[in-house]
Amino acid sequence: MTGGVTGAELRLPTAADTRAFGLWLGRELAAGDLVVLAGPLGAGKTVLAQGIGEGLGVEGPVVSPTFVIAREHRPLGAGPWLVHVDAYRLGGPAGRAELEDLDLDLDRAAVVVEWGVGLAEGLADSHLLVELERPATGAPGDEPRQARISAVGERWDPVVAELAERAGQSSA
Repeated sequence: MTGGVTGAELRLPTAADTRAFGLWLGRELAAGDLVVLAGPLGAGKTVLAQGIGEGLGVEGPVVSPTFVIAREHRPLGAGPWLVHVDAYRLGGPAGRAELEDLDLDLDRAAVVVEWGVGLAEGLADSHLLVELERPATGAPGDEPRQARISAVGERWDPVVAELAERAGQSSA
């Protein structure tokens, strides 16, 4: 693997901001890209995935695939498919093997994996990790959120650099 780990932090005050970030990110994705989403329940992982689907221009609706594990969304145009995976129920020692058994088609799809930390990183040579945080107090909903974006692999360097620039940070 070439390239290092770079990162940026974003403030996403509302669910609409989280979705808008996903829309922007979806427009940056191509077939073969892997995005891993992390964060507690209600932090906005599915909202972010919905924005990504909108940015990719895929058939919707993009909903949580918790009980089916993975959903495929075909593109409305010439772009890549979206494969949206919820790895929440794939925990434990067998989780990585169960994820690999899904035989995800990275040649034609951008893959977004909720709850994929420690399981999904090996699916591609590089990946983008988006860690969503929400305040510990209060109910999930429109409340200040932070997103830490970490990238492994040089493919993501320009994406993270643009995000860091937008947030007024250094991307290293």
